[in-house]
Amino acid sequence: MAQKPMNWVAIDQDPRFQELHRKKSAFLWGLMIFSIIYYFLLPIGAAYFTDIFKIKVWGPINVGLLFALSEFIVAWGIAWIYARRANTEFDSMADQINRAASSIGGAK
Repeated sequence: MAQKPMNWVAIDQDPRFQELHRKKSAFLWGLMIFSIIYYFLLPIGAAYFTDIFKIKVWGPINVGLLFALSEFIVAWGIAWIYARRANTEFDSMADQINRAASSIGGAK
């Protein structure tokens, strides 16, 4: 038995898919804006707030170096936050759409 081709336009217009896309896009835009701001705080701080970035914390380690290293921690944190949200919310929404896909987007 041949499988019917999917009507992707119908799936795209499904309210559940629209809701998933809206929620995921809003969440990702928020994470992206936060990460861009945090990323650019390093060169801005190094250029305009040199006195703060030069403060010694321990031996040769200063605030600027700690801030630069914190960029890695923030990136890992963002990845963890996204993975957690995707696993708890987005994946279940996508699974519901996937299970109903043949009835939503069956053959024209």
